[in-house]
Amino acid sequence: LNPDHSLAIYCHHGMRSMQVANFLLSKGFKSIVNLQGGIDAWSREIDTSLERY
Repeated sequence: LNPDHSLAIYCHHGMRSMQVANFLLSKGFKSIVNLQGGIDAWSREIDTSLERY
């Protein structure tokens, strides 16, 4: 992974991805975004056509 590229990190509920985002920031990555609420929130609020699991 290139630390100069922007990255969006996500998991099911957003907690594990937040840990990964913080880890990457601590390693010098400059532009990291965590999908708050994870793919589950995305499927409820943004794209309801996604199957929830």
